[in-house]
Amino acid sequence: MTAQNLIRYIRQTIFPGIGEEGQRKLLDARVLVVGCGANGTNIANHLARAGVGHLTVVDRDFIELNNLQRQLLFDEHDLAQNLPKAVAAERKLRAINSDIEVRGLVSDVNAENIESLIAGMTLVMDGTDNFETRYILNDACVKHGIPWIYTGAVSSYGMSQTIIPGKTACLRCLFADIPPAGTTATCDTAGVIGPLVSVAAGISASEALKLIVGQGDINEGVVHVDVWYNTYEQFATGGPRPDCPACGQRNFEFLNQEIGGQSVSLCGRNAVQIRQAGGGKLPLAHLADRLSAVATVTARNDYLLRFEVDGYDITLFADARAIIKGTQEESVARGLYAKYIGA
Repeated sequence: MTAQNLIRYIRQTIFPGIGEEGQRKLLDARVLVVGCGANGTNIANHLARAGVGHLTVVDRDFIELNNLQRQLLFDEHDLAQNLPKAVAAERKLRAINSDIEVRGLVSDVNAENIESLIAGMTLVMDGTDNFETRYILNDACVKHGIPWIYTGAVSSYGMSQTIIPGKTACLRCLFADIPPAGTTATCDTAGVIGPLVSVAAGISASEALKLIVGQGDINEGVVHVDVWYNTYEQFATGGPRPDCPACGQRNFEFLNQEIGGQSVSLCGRNAVQIRQAGGGKLPLAHLADRLSAVATVTARNDYLLRFEVDGYDITLFADARAIIKGTQEESVARGLYAKYIGA
């Protein structure tokens, strides 16, 4: 560890729980943050400043105005540039700490790519906004024995669960199936206050530091906090359950999904994401020229192309994904994709 590193992290290294040895472990660690929304930006911010040496952030979405209320790595300049979240996050994290390796990936996390994304990681952090991705993440991490930390925040309450495969209960130990649609609150229906996100993400980031340095009392249950009503609770979850499909039976159902093009309605967004099998880099400039004859192109850069047509707002990414706003009908979205972009 260089003298410059010692100065940068002096407030951590004089803390007995970390010290210089712990700081070296942080600098050697490889952490994946899945999702770069409210929780993901807060978690990534903490880990970059703490000196996690290799930080990868992956997110499928782009920045919108309402994100700025709680997603701390973004600002109005990023919004004006029509940047994907992963790109803006990488830029900010590099500016925060130029001594670490930061990689931002504009990609949808799914059963096809999750195992390659977590390969070689010390730890995986959940910054997602949906349970399907969390269950895919849980399956992959349990299968490969990689710790991961769940973080949730909605309204004024948040949760954190540290999952250590083989030692603690996993997500499927607690919830064998994805909660049915409409049974859980979302930020779009219940709102969320920014300070709550910082608290929930701070708890999870603290858990990450403890896991990496191997010190402190690891939360082996679920922490629930409500910043509006001033409650803080811890719930024991026990160890892995023998009847758990993932932990006990090693049946990783969410990794065995059919491979191919997929569409998914984005909760609360009045939008559908279309993902094409195989992906591949699209010629966005060429497509912009072609589409300009039939649609209104509103933005284009190296990462995405946005256009309006037939009353829909379509954002096309370089990896062949599209987010189609103006419908929640997957069949309608697939039809628009085929019509204007191609099968």
